[in-house]
Amino acid sequence: MNLLAVPLRKHVLAALLVASAGLIHGPDVCGTTLTVELQDAKDVTFVGAVNRWDQDGNPRRPVDPKAKIDAPDVDAIAEPAGDGRWTFSNLPPGTYDLVILATPRFRVEGWTYAPVLEFDPFFPARSTVEDQTRQTIAEDIKQSPHYENRVEPLAMGGDKRTVRVLVMLVRDKPTSYEGQMPGAATLRHEIWQYTWHYGNWSKEKRTRVLDRILLPRDELRQWTWLWDPALGGVEVKDSPVTLRYAVPARSARELKGLYPY
Repeated sequence: MNLLAVPLRKHVLAALLVASAGLIHGPDVCGTTLTVELQDAKDVTFVGAVNRWDQDGNPRRPVDPKAKIDAPDVDAIAEPAGDGRWTFSNLPPGTYDLVILATPRFRVEGWTYAPVLEFDPFFPARSTVEDQTRQTIAEDIKQSPHYENRVEPLAMGGDKRTVRVLVMLVRDKPTSYEGQMPGAATLRHEIWQYTWHYGNWSKEKRTRVLDRILLPRDELRQWTWLWDPALGGVEVKDSPVTLRYAVPARSARELKGLYPY
């Protein structure tokens, strides 16, 4: 009897079992359908879905320095299906933030509070903080020096020891970009973190950047770009998902973000 043949046959058998499992389950992950049912959507021209963060909270793609405000960088684009319905077909499992564009110059978007420091948890966009904490952090942001001439906290969420802030940063005063784009302005959205240290809220130096846009300031001042927690953290697994959403009226000004000025 050849003793070397016994372990060899075991390895061959194991390889066959692995191969057959691949044939049964398939090498690729199948997607599912996400349907977005919109109200007041007659001016909507685009619905996209972006899977921003991996399971550890790291960005899945670098921030595009050439991004356009009217061309969101997304992972999937829905197709209009009539009656205000937009459908993503074969969408891979994951957590998505939705982006909606409408005419003229209107954008509304969702987000999730991704971890800023390693090993921290995610916070859903609908999480809240106490009023006193909110006021303290907002005042700290207001009094701190910034390169941008307009820095606004749009939303805060977290727990008793960690607060994350969705921040809009605008510089529409003269910048170093004037040579390549006269009248240039910058618009950026970031997630900041404040941590409770020794009886005070302290801002962490590290941030998470969601986007960075360079455009003429006259164009920037005509845009509406809002942020809505209802469009953030949409879970897609193995069953079809339907999300119903009422597109906000610009005149209501119920959501935080950029409005024409």
